[in-house]
Amino acid sequence: MMKNLKEILKQRIFRTLTLVFIDIVTVFLCFFTSFFLTLRIFFKNNYWGDFSHFLLASLSIVIITMVFLFAFRMYKVVWHYAKPGHYLKLVLALSCSILLFGILDSTWWKLLSKAFADFTQNATPYITTFPVYALFMFLMTFVFVFLRITYQSFATLKYDKTIIERKKGKLRTMIIGAGFTGNHVLDELNIINSQYSPICFLDDNVSLVSGAINNIVVAGKVENIKFYCDKYDIDLIIFAIPSLVGDRRSEILKECSETGRKVKVIPALSEIIEKDSFVQQMRDINVADLLGREQIKFEKQGIKDYIAGKTIMVTGGGGSIGSELCRQISSFNPKRIVIVEVYENCAYAIQQEMKRRDVKFDFEVEILSVTDYDKVEEIFKQYHPEIVFHAAAHKHVPLMETNPEEAVKNNVFGTFNVIKLADKYNVEKFILISTDKAVNPTNVMGATKRCCEMILQTMSKKSKNTKFAAVRFGNVLGSNGSVIPLFKQQIENGGPVTVTHKDIIRYFMTIPEAVSLVLQAGAYAESGETFVLDMGEQVKIVTLAENLIRVMGYKPYEEIDIKFTGLRPGEKLYEELLMGEEGLRKTANDKIFIGKQIDIDSNAFYHALNEMEQVCKTNDKELVVNKLKELVPTFKHDTAQFNKMQEHTKQIMLEFTMKNKAN
Repeated sequence: MMKNLKEILKQRIFRTLTLVFIDIVTVFLCFFTSFFLTLRIFFKNNYWGDFSHFLLASLSIVIITMVFLFAFRMYKVVWHYAKPGHYLKLVLALSCSILLFGILDSTWWKLLSKAFADFTQNATPYITTFPVYALFMFLMTFVFVFLRITYQSFATLKYDKTIIERKKGKLRTMIIGAGFTGNHVLDELNIINSQYSPICFLDDNVSLVSGAINNIVVAGKVENIKFYCDKYDIDLIIFAIPSLVGDRRSEILKECSETGRKVKVIPALSEIIEKDSFVQQMRDINVADLLGREQIKFEKQGIKDYIAGKTIMVTGGGGSIGSELCRQISSFNPKRIVIVEVYENCAYAIQQEMKRRDVKFDFEVEILSVTDYDKVEEIFKQYHPEIVFHAAAHKHVPLMETNPEEAVKNNVFGTFNVIKLADKYNVEKFILISTDKAVNPTNVMGATKRCCEMILQTMSKKSKNTKFAAVRFGNVLGSNGSVIPLFKQQIENGGPVTVTHKDIIRYFMTIPEAVSLVLQAGAYAESGETFVLDMGEQVKIVTLAENLIRVMGYKPYEEIDIKFTGLRPGEKLYEELLMGEEGLRKTANDKIFIGKQIDIDSNAFYHALNEMEQVCKTNDKELVVNKLKELVPTFKHDTAQFNKMQEHTKQIMLEFTMKNKAN
């Protein structure tokens, strides 16, 4: 990259020096011509006298003219793309130089008059020098403007031919951002001779507009994306401002998506792995880019202090959250990462990814269910993990409504198993991945996660060596439990996109953001805390659907329709991150808070938990839900709706069975 920048700098310096040389020669020749034409016209004189005063006068006007040209920033202009305003500034600079020379010469120097005296052999009044100034002004202005217009016309013609050639079989590409990254992207595209054909830049830096980078014009400001897309017949937009975050970033990307062109994004600085290859890391725009969230800052040293050199266990390590945990943990030099996963395909995927990364630590994969206490204990005995991140859980709300016993077995008792073993084998820190659905839960999944928090809290009070903590956050974009995969599938199938309610809102966060905050919260864990992540503003699901439709190249309600299907069983219009009894306590990170613990009667809780274990063995769904209500007092479940849903499920299964028999 530095090599490319040096080459660009050398080219610019060479072009500037060349133009300066041409301008110096032009000024001298115009001055010489106007001087001797005046001599011949006014004095009819062919006498060749002393050149000294003429040369001094020539040197003076050259110096003064160059000073004004630099002062008016004429050498910052890329004349290939010059506008009328640039030519007016040029004329003004030339006029000022001649005016200043005339004032100085008539007042102090008297060089021009002495030169006339040298050539005419007699003193000449100052007035006789006026024709020199007038002719000189005309000649210099004409030649300067003519040369630049000629160059501009020639360059434009050449550029148009290049554009025509580029159009053949290649994507006409606009680059948003003419800074460091934009320059690098352009260099990469030119080097690799890819299917992308760079046509123009857009940038909000006024000093760059109308300029050019390697013969690619900085056409205008970013606010005019749609206009320049139409003007240059753009096929692809590359957003190359990775440092830009927040609302402005989302606004620009939204405008890009609304043009109907394909959009590629250079990831944010925090996501860039290798700065020498931006194009290879270029990705499609996604709905997360349109959220407008500020970039979250992390105290990496605190995370490294408790991760580096340690054996880390990640349960559910093949899932969306678990796999990202493995990715980010790998950057903090652990001794070993042990993945515990029940789904072998997911485990295999993250295993292969780590192999491709050529990580320098041990990476182990164990296929088992956390509900199998004995098997989990074998893993603890074998690896002796020092840090445990517990991400294994059933997450899909509707599925858990129809299978509450499985939700309890996996989420509650699977978590209970891992927590007990973490305490037994003196794990340093245990971090539970929880959810906002655990707050005043209205569904089985949320109730089971709240129960997990309660288990963790009670265990933290009696554990002597292990620091337990839960991290609670909202929906994660692109995770296995997110609506995004469903919406994408519906859009790919031609729609409609189904949203349960027009007013339903949710907290959203990207997977890397959520996991980074989990790791940060882990550094603060001391004694049974429930860490609450600042999820920003809640987002309307319908707005999310509209943005995703645009991102995928369609117009909402026109090409892809959105239908409202009604709230599902256990679904709320909005989610909460805190219960009424909880308060908030700040941490060193302004995006992480600690919820005040709610008192729990440990004896009563464990008694109810034992009863729940027995109930689960019966697989009586209604009984399981009722017992879950006893365990979690804040669980508000619509029993009538639940029974209705169970009957509906039974009817579907019966019809399916009868159909198979008939076949």
